[in-house]
Amino acid sequence: MVQQHDEDARRAAARESIAQGRATLGIELGSTRIKAVLVGEDHVPLASGGHAWENQYVDRTWTYSLDAVWEGLRAAVADLLDDAERRHGVRPTSLAAIGVSAMMHGYLAFDADDELLVPFRTWRNTSTGPAAAELTELLGYNVPLRWSVAHLYQAVLDAEPHVPDVRFVTTLAGYVHWRLTGRRVLGVGDASGMFPVDPATRDYDADLLARFDAHVADRLPVEHLADLLPDVLVAGQEAGTLTAEGAALLDPSGALRAGTPLCPPEGDAGTGMVATASVAPRTANISVGTSIFAMVVLEQPLATVHHEIDLVTTPAGDLVAMVHCNNGASELGEWAGVFGRFATALGSDAGADEVFGVLLREALEGEADGGGLLAYNNLSGEPVTGLDEGRPLVVRTPDSRLTLGNFVRTQVYAAFGALSLGMRILTAEGVEVDAMFAHGGLFRTAGVAQRLLAAAVDTPVAVGRTAGEGGAWGIAVLAGYLASGATTDLGTYLTEQVFADAELDVAQPDPADVAGYAAWLGRYEAGLAVERAATEAL
Repeated sequence: MVQQHDEDARRAAARESIAQGRATLGIELGSTRIKAVLVGEDHVPLASGGHAWENQYVDRTWTYSLDAVWEGLRAAVADLLDDAERRHGVRPTSLAAIGVSAMMHGYLAFDADDELLVPFRTWRNTSTGPAAAELTELLGYNVPLRWSVAHLYQAVLDAEPHVPDVRFVTTLAGYVHWRLTGRRVLGVGDASGMFPVDPATRDYDADLLARFDAHVADRLPVEHLADLLPDVLVAGQEAGTLTAEGAALLDPSGALRAGTPLCPPEGDAGTGMVATASVAPRTANISVGTSIFAMVVLEQPLATVHHEIDLVTTPAGDLVAMVHCNNGASELGEWAGVFGRFATALGSDAGADEVFGVLLREALEGEADGGGLLAYNNLSGEPVTGLDEGRPLVVRTPDSRLTLGNFVRTQVYAAFGALSLGMRILTAEGVEVDAMFAHGGLFRTAGVAQRLLAAAVDTPVAVGRTAGEGGAWGIAVLAGYLASGATTDLGTYLTEQVFADAELDVAQPDPADVAGYAAWLGRYEAGLAVERAATEAL
């Protein structure tokens, strides 16, 4: 009876929170899914909605159409509104705050009439090598291939006809936020993936901007690069309010009202840090999705520039070393689809999640080193390993042991391979991590990917109850931080308000797994020659 009473009280509180507009809405545009999460004042998800989408490879460019952006956003929000009504008997109309997040970096360029000049160039494109190399040398700061300034400068180098018309450049999160509020702003974490940010000022680095302006001179249509970029805001600052036009874009039914404040739009790296309370020095998180990346909050700057390591910031503006790999769990997902179809052909009615869970658990039956199997998950190029294009491969020697367990374990290892090489550089720099948190859909199956990741990084890995919610929940928390008045720093807010009672499952590195993964990684690194040959031959 007591348990039922408590459950009834929770439901009543959730219903009241939604009805009175005290919940926050977080939306994240990921690589394969747009997700919306409604979060209560206790930071617990109350409802969610989603929409699957895929990037398109058009004229050798990875892109999404802007029509697909808005179709997906509307579908995800409609799904959330339906879910809230189904679960709580009330349909949200007003909210305490909204946050928008999306995959970082890339290139969205607009003219003076706010028209898109070229199709959206996503983070996945690796065609900016000359620009990235030249800017890294010029700035003395690693400029990755996917950063917005690399895309812009590559367009300058290539004398693309749209360059004279560019008047605004932003990221996907910045674009959506702009259309919802009319404000051309960006959270500092996402902004740090457009151009280097100075942690002391929480803004674009003024000295590096001046160096860029002098180098580019008359090749851009404006005198100062900063005139093309969004203004930078930090977590807790109000970033505009939902306009009537913006409300109609999200919800054509008219249920959502205009006037809701929005927090600064962030990238998926920043929301991942929030979703795992990894914003303080010596904390880190790993996000696994279409891409995989580790974010390590630094105590001090790195001694050397490394092309494998990005320097970005937390949503509060603190310096972070980011190991970003273009290829994450997508290839594993493709294989799960193959095995799912095989199960269906045998007459099974197992759903995709069940198939995925069975395969992951089977990986624990595999040998620690994968039984001599080797896999590469490269659907696209991988800057960390110096690959311009990807060719997914499974390679084995005649004396390897081809079992289902070894096969799946090797596919999971492949998702972590390039990341491990980048993390090794941070270890050599003397960077120390006290806690590593993981999130993303791969961790919905309890214990498996988490255990293998702990072996890959040789560090305890924690997964919380919101691991599967990921960045959509993280940006909803940032919206809640805004709604709370942001009277404390972000780290304190997360520790004392959001994660005070969080239940974490911590996996310690198993010595046998650590040794097995190290052996596998040695083969992986040596076998990169095979992957390079495949890109040349196929």
